[in-house]
Amino acid sequence: MSNVHYHFEDIDQVPLDFVTLTGWLQKAAKKEGFDLREINYVYCSDEYLLNMNREYLNHDYYTDIITFDNTEEDESALTADMFISLERVKENANTHKIPFDQEVARVMIHGLLHIMGYGDKTPGDQHTMREKEDSYLSLLPKK
Repeated sequence: MSNVHYHFEDIDQVPLDFVTLTGWLQKAAKKEGFDLREINYVYCSDEYLLNMNREYLNHDYYTDIITFDNTEEDESALTADMFISLERVKENANTHKIPFDQEVARVMIHGLLHIMGYGDKTPGDQHTMREKEDSYLSLLPKK
């Protein structure tokens, strides 16, 4: 039984290869020295995520992901809920002229990297985060 779960909150399910994504995420975590204890990816709309951003973070803007790190005593066993706006992901994919599946994976690994301790507030942190994202995206099996 997988410890990575996928949910669709207020949108229709999209055809993503969850088996491949799960294995890829588990390998990335292991490479960073972590195990995935309980990870929930919740795909939703822009409005759903905007409301969460306002309610939980006091931010009044759209975003592609909000991550709630629920990891407890054993900091190497990650537990989290990650909410992803597929509308925002689709817009970002169109803007950057990349496949939707690739942008979904980038946002997923971005959230996972956050709960592993990587930040993105400073230019240096943003650079490290982007390098990590690109490195792990290169390991994702191609269709």
